[in-house]
Amino acid sequence: MLRPVSWQDMEPMVRLKKDIGAFGTMLGGVRNRVQAEREMAEDIAFWAERKVGIFSIFENGQFVGMTGVHERPDGRGLGLRIALFPYVSGRGIAREAAGRVLSFTFEAGEKRVVAVTREDNLASRIVLGSIGMTLSEQFQRDGQTMLLYEKSQAPLKWS
Repeated sequence: MLRPVSWQDMEPMVRLKKDIGAFGTMLGGVRNRVQAEREMAEDIAFWAERKVGIFSIFENGQFVGMTGVHERPDGRGLGLRIALFPYVSGRGIAREAAGRVLSFTFEAGEKRVVAVTREDNLASRIVLGSIGMTLSEQFQRDGQTMLLYEKSQAPLKWS
């Protein structure tokens, strides 16, 4: 189940963002509580402004991660984010949740979504490809080769 983030998700979100297995390779790395609270406020404001944003992911009523979109701080556009606690990885949750978020984002009127992952992050690359995102660029960040994937909303075809 996906639910737009809210303050009631703060405690599990802090745990997720402190977890090196979940957030260690994210842009900016693991977060402390103050950083996580600041990001929660930004995420809630983004929802109010754009009507899209970050979702909490629940499995059987338990918080297991987050996914959604945010404006990337590097100026590359509306970026898809996915982070799960390591104990739930490998079960298709990331693919299913990210795919739903991508559809929701396009239905909300956004035209393009990007995602950035490390070249050596095979799991993320598989998820991004499986939801229809295509590799469009490669660049270096902190000595790592990064890959930019993107997907644009297909224009409506009139017959």
